[in-house]
Amino acid sequence: MHTNRLIHEKSPYLVQHAHNPVDWYPWGDEAFEKAREENKPIFLSIGYSTCHWCHVMERESFEDETVAEFLNRHFVPIKVDREERPDVDRIYMAFVQAATGGGGWPLSVWLTPDLKPFYGGTYYPPQDAYGRPGFLTVLRHLAQAWEQDRGRVVETAGKVLGQLEQQIAPAKAGGGRVGADVFDHAFQLFRRTFDPRHGGFGGAPKFPRPVTFNFLLRFHASTGNREALEMVARTLRAMAAGGIHDHIGGGYHRYAVDERWFVPHFEKMLYDQAQLAVSFTEAWQITGDEFYAGQVRDIVEYVLRDLRHPEGAFYSAEDADSVIDPAHPEKKGEGAFYVWTAEEISGLLGEPVAEWFKYRYGVESEGNVPAGLDPHGELAGKNILYEAHALDETAREFSRAVEEIERGLAEARRKLFEARARRVRPHRDEKVLVSWNGLMISALARAGRALDEPGYIEAAEQAARFLLDKMYDASTRDLRRRYCDGESAVKAFLDDYAALAGALFDLYEATFEMEFLETSVALAEALLERFEDREGGGFYATQEGDSSLLLRLKDDYDGAEPSGNSLSVGVLVRLAQLTGREDFRRSAERALQAFGKLLREQPVAAPQMLAAAMMLAQPPRQIVLAGEPGDPALEAMRREIGRRFLPGAVLLHAGGGRERLAAWQPAVARMGPVDGKPAAYVCENFTCRLPVTSVDALIPLLE
Repeated sequence: MHTNRLIHEKSPYLVQHAHNPVDWYPWGDEAFEKAREENKPIFLSIGYSTCHWCHVMERESFEDETVAEFLNRHFVPIKVDREERPDVDRIYMAFVQAATGGGGWPLSVWLTPDLKPFYGGTYYPPQDAYGRPGFLTVLRHLAQAWEQDRGRVVETAGKVLGQLEQQIAPAKAGGGRVGADVFDHAFQLFRRTFDPRHGGFGGAPKFPRPVTFNFLLRFHASTGNREALEMVARTLRAMAAGGIHDHIGGGYHRYAVDERWFVPHFEKMLYDQAQLAVSFTEAWQITGDEFYAGQVRDIVEYVLRDLRHPEGAFYSAEDADSVIDPAHPEKKGEGAFYVWTAEEISGLLGEPVAEWFKYRYGVESEGNVPAGLDPHGELAGKNILYEAHALDETAREFSRAVEEIERGLAEARRKLFEARARRVRPHRDEKVLVSWNGLMISALARAGRALDEPGYIEAAEQAARFLLDKMYDASTRDLRRRYCDGESAVKAFLDDYAALAGALFDLYEATFEMEFLETSVALAEALLERFEDREGGGFYATQEGDSSLLLRLKDDYDGAEPSGNSLSVGVLVRLAQLTGREDFRRSAERALQAFGKLLREQPVAAPQMLAAAMMLAQPPRQIVLAGEPGDPALEAMRREIGRRFLPGAVLLHAGGGRERLAAWQPAVARMGPVDGKPAAYVCENFTCRLPVTSVDALIPLLE
């Protein structure tokens, strides 16, 4: 068996490739020096451990002896985990997108020895097919070009880098004030692309993109626009009914390949669970519909059961591919862990429950996945579970009471869960990433407050303490991005600092522990110090000092995850409203000015930043509770605040940490219980109304 240098790495993705015949190097000086000394181009392959097409390219090309021999002889091969090193990925993805008009993973890029890209793409098939060159063909062509026309290749690479630098330059150009006209324009653009039949925006493939929900729900709250809420509600319900939702084990898959959320790409990512848990929580806060609360619990149960580190933090993802037959563990297929034959279901459930289940979840005797949605035939004869018929429809179909059907289906799901647990689970990526954990901590803290689930808040607190104990040095405010197999590594990026600062803010509001608020402030201060562009406004994704990075980019696109700039603006605005610190507010304003042109011309690219801008555009609003935590009267007011959607407000506690809060908000020192009763002070723009001591008196002030 081959073994290369990746065997010494901690990244699950890199370790997956440690036994390829390709002589892989990790990103670093050893590989760069080899390329310079031998004057060889670099082949850079970027992916992640739960990536389906990364696995395909590995099987087809990187495990092939002929391909490996040629690659090793003519290039210096480097592997990068995009989740561990998004800074590297972002630079070369920008190149491939500019050069080809598309992108994705695996990302395949060829570089000069000084790391400048000159050719790139994504997945390459092993052989020439369908008018596309095979991987070995591309390798031979580029090796020949390097040998015979190296000067032109190097010249091209230099021009490409210059063009990339010009592309990012507009981020420094402001676009004026971001106000109601921008928010309305963004709403109209989302409205134009909304799919009223199936929910979601645009056609297939369909991605959840919760950042869109974040903007639309705040637009609804700010303007009263009912259509904005309905677009979110329709999409969330359609997703919950579709195959993108795991109806047996909970949680959501990455995206759907079709327009009706039916056939998913089966990987499960922590950041999707976190953001969707927030979206369902906020939908519940606005509507009071228990359906949404049920979906929050569905997601959280999955995460706490299947993605939790023994010490409380959260793992990154579960793979799309899994073992088809335990007798042949080397053979994997996409979704094998999740799909069912009709015969399996009948055998496990028995009649009449099996028939109820098949009707409810769209199970067909020959399988329910059309060939057009299964180009590789991996799902032939299998069924993806989705809600084909509503519960009351199912009851009418079988002339049974809804309650009887509901009980029968719940027991059926339990049996299928137990049967599925005996299958070989998909690979789990067990690295802990700060930014994704930050999103999950926020989700748990917010859901815990809203649904009055103290267990969620305890889980959030345990995860936060893991990050602070193992990945953060309070004395230097240094943060590490990744923890895996006992090692913290990789200097943290903007999104790590911003997501953790936001998570600790949410955790303070849920626990009133001053430690969390003070660390949130410390992280925000470090963020300004290390990432802010003080001249142009906004924030760089990386700190200074890494010579291997050709460009220092500002990430501004809110895609599957919110961008570091959007997260930063959001947490700075909230901290400014709680602490009154003008430096936080000014930095948020400068960032919005820096991205003003983007927000005016392409607002759908940054809905999370729009959500932060909406908060900044409103007068600061603070709610201060005074009294002892645990007092029934204080807890009743706290629950009332938590169950409401109040995106423009921050919550403080004038209790044990009052003197420390008073350093930022002197008025807090004068706030206390009234006539021995816990009190609530509702303030706007740092001016407070008279305190109230009951939920009944508090409700009108919140509304």
